[in-house]
Amino acid sequence: MIVRHFLQWVRTAPAGDRAEATSALARAFLYSDLSDSDRDAAEGALVMMLDDTSPLVRQAMAEVFAGCDVAPPTIVHALAYDQPDIAAPVLKRSPLLVDADLVEIVATGEPERQAAVAARVDLPCSISAAIAEVGSAESCLVLLENWRAEIVPFSIDRIVERFGHLGVIRDALLERDDLAVSTRQSLVVKLSQTLADFVAAREWLPEERARRIAYEACERATVALASDTPDGELRPLIRHLRESGQLTAGLILRSLLSGHVELFEDALAELADVPLRRVVGIVHDGRGSGFRALYDKAGLPASVFPAFREAVEAMHDDGFVVEPGGASGLKRRIVERVLARCEDETPEEIAPLLTLLRRYAAEAAREEARLFCDDLVANDWIGTDAEWETAAA
Repeated sequence: MIVRHFLQWVRTAPAGDRAEATSALARAFLYSDLSDSDRDAAEGALVMMLDDTSPLVRQAMAEVFAGCDVAPPTIVHALAYDQPDIAAPVLKRSPLLVDADLVEIVATGEPERQAAVAARVDLPCSISAAIAEVGSAESCLVLLENWRAEIVPFSIDRIVERFGHLGVIRDALLERDDLAVSTRQSLVVKLSQTLADFVAAREWLPEERARRIAYEACERATVALASDTPDGELRPLIRHLRESGQLTAGLILRSLLSGHVELFEDALAELADVPLRRVVGIVHDGRGSGFRALYDKAGLPASVFPAFREAVEAMHDDGFVVEPGGASGLKRRIVERVLARCEDETPEEIAPLLTLLRRYAAEAAREEARLFCDDLVANDWIGTDAEWETAAA
């Protein structure tokens, strides 16, 4: 009887009143002690209201049925494919939508609908993977901010690959405690590429120079990242660098000239396919025997070998611990020694190496000056003329 009156009344009632009445009927369906016939009639009336011309009516049903596991499945599925603002409550909360439904909804490509799915509590990794693969930047951001979503490392890497150039995505990723060091390095690469593109597009620098500066900045950041990486995670980072084409002679030389011997040794072990313990023994052999053979087996270019040889000899003679800057900055004294020795050889084939070493020397000098000035300000030091001359030297 109540349903009959409802059906007669809604034919002429205003949209707002229809929405309120539909919400009341939906709650009665869920929580009132209706007879079977009245329950069937109420469900039929609610199904009919899916065709109401006003979105307020369907929105009212979506709010009532969104989080309920005894809601009519037909109505829930219809609401899930309604316009995004109506579907959102159902997509976020309905337990009646199975993984296959959610994957299909994500595949529609509508950002608002994808974002609603990404906000679901306890989202399984299969749905997270679908969002990472085809979801919009907005939905991927919602997914990363959903701390109860299960996201496997592959999906995180896919988000980095697709949207790592966006600052909000990078910030959300870097806030995660479970971010692998290889993923952090990928974010460094994305950032350097984005900056290079930005500078080149504004014509602030020639494109080639902008990309070289960004590349060297990426190398510096990679060595700094490696210096803060626990020993057990260093080899996965090196494998990532190798697979992505970043484990170059320049990066390995920078690590050695920065005093990061562990990165240098692990890189040689990875490239030469030699046990790390054996590599360590060869590198730290004061006689230098076997180092050239190890170097060649690693497939590094012969033209760069003089720099590696001199750097290893410098390590044996003086060590790196006396230089400022930790294990992430080039060591000026070592770089200048290597440069001087390589300049004495002067074969034409190492001309590019000399150019690289000169850039390293300039970078190391600037970094040393910055550290000196920082320390000077921090300690409020006022020196004599003689002390200033000594410091400047």
